[in-house]
Formats: sequence, C-alpha cells, structure tokens
Amino acid sequence: MFDITLLWSVLPTLLAAAQLTLLLTALVILLGMALALPVALCVNSGFRLVRAAAQGYMLFFRGTPALVQLFLLYYGAGQFDVVRESFLWPVLRNPFWCVVIALGLNSAAYAGKTLGAALDAIPRGIQEAAFMLGLSPSQRFWRIDLPLALRATLPALGNDVILTCKATSLASTVTLLELTGTARLLTSETYAPYEVFFGAGLVYLAINYLLMSGLRRLERTFNVQTASPSQ
Repeated sequence: MFDITLLWSVLPTLLAAAQLTLLLTALVILLGMALALPVALCVNSGFRLVRAAAQGYMLFFRGTPALVQLFLLYYGAGQFDVVRESFLWPVLRNPFWCVVIALGLNSAAYAGKTLGAALDAIPRGIQEAAFMLGLSPSQRFWRIDLPLALRATLPALGNDVILTCKATSLASTVTLLELTGTARLLTSETYAPYEVFFGAGLVYLAINYLLMSGLRRLERTFNVQTASPSQ
C-alpha cells in the first residue's frame, strides 16, 4: 500500500538534495554553452583538420553513453601517473567536478552540432547585405549571424537544458548525493522505494516544469528582440 505519510516525510530531504542537482545543472549548462560556440565554429571551419577534429569530438560524445564518459573520466583518469602528478588531479579526483566536466563536454557536442548547423544555414543574402553595409566579418558574426543562429536553435537548446537536468542523476553513480543519490540512500533506510522515488520524480517534474516555463519566456523575449527593427 502506498504510504502518503512516508512520502511527505522524505520530501524535505529530497528538496534539500535538489539544490545540488540545480547547481550541477547550472554548471554543466554554462560549460556546455561556453564550449558549444568553439565547436560550432570548428565544424564550419574551412580547414579540413579542424573540421575533422570537431566532427570526431561530436562523434565520440554523441555516440557513446554519458555514463561511460563519466566513468572514463572519474575512474579511468586516475590510472595514469601523468594525470595523478599533474595540476589537474585535484579536480579530476573530485566527483563533483568530474560530473560537471563529463556532462559539460557531452552537452557541448549536442549544442555545438545544433549551433553549427544553424550558422551554416544563414542565407547568403544576409551575409552579402552585411558586407554592403560595411560590417567587418567580426561585426557581422556577433551582430547578425550569431543572434539569428541562436534564435533558430533556442527550442533545441532548451531541450538540451531539460535533458541535462535529468542527466545529472548519473552523479549518484560516483557517490554524489544529489536528488537521485539521496533517493537511493533513503530507500536503503526506509525500504520503501516506491514512495521515495515517486517523491524524487515529483521534484524532478517540478524543476523541469519551471525550467521549461523559463525557457519559453526566454525564447519569446529573444524572438521579439531579434525581430525588432531597432536591432
């Protein structure tokens, strides 16, 4: 029988653990977005080796499970003496930063692919008009190309944000007590997996609903701004 009292009793603990989930989500998105633009530019580069490197990066991170990538970084990096003796070891031995780095690299591969396709799809006529107006390539990119590409990719990037939030549940596999990790711990203490994970699902649902609402508002605002004649 479903124990509603138990559900209410574990919700405060789950909500407290959700703070770590939100922090991980925010940091992963920041890292992913920061790397997505260089990846997109490399994908559209005129240099074959640069383009091939970017495509290889996307092939690996889009073609393998995020859990495998996390395990390779957290469990695998420590096997190499050069890593343990380097300045990176204090970061790579920390499960928190391993999750941020692994999921951030994964997110960048998807976002970079989407952004690169959007940049490549900008009509040639717009670029010619910018040239006729006397804009330099740099000015054209930052004032015209990138805003138009972001406008086109916001729905897809918004989906990536939601997927990233759910992917942070993988952090529980490397000892972090975020929302899913805390739910597993509570299950071992209460022997009530249904109530505990149902509560965790409700918290995830609430978080993602708020994220989706915020992303829809951001999309409407950005569309209005990029469509404004004053821009």
